[in-house]
Amino acid sequence: GGVGFTQYATATYTDNILEDFCYKGCEIGLDYADGEMASIKGDKLNMDILEKIIRAENDYCLTQYEAYPTVAESHFGGSVRACCAAAGVGSAVACATGLAQPTLSGWSLSLLGHYPRIASPA
Repeated sequence: GGVGFTQYATATYTDNILEDFCYKGCEIGLDYADGEMASIKGDKLNMDILEKIIRAENDYCLTQYEAYPTVAESHFGGSVRACCAAAGVGSAVACATGLAQPTLSGWSLSLLGHYPRIASPA
């Protein structure tokens, strides 16, 4: 169980929800990269920009779970929801930067941001 198995099984059991999150993530990432395939690198790349991209995609993903209860029911637990949101964030950062390390950082920050959003009262 847990996140390890979830990462292995996510692509099979997500009913195109993961695909939606990744497409939207790439759209958000490209918007932050000025809508071109040019990457945010060098002097332009900083943690503030990454946090904006991560927050935008994570908010989109988690809002889908809140707005459409069947999306949450389709997934078999919080670890799937967290991992699908993290994968969407990873695609957003990857599309914006073209770099692996910021993408992994985005994935990790998404998982960390998932808990407070779900655990805190509305």
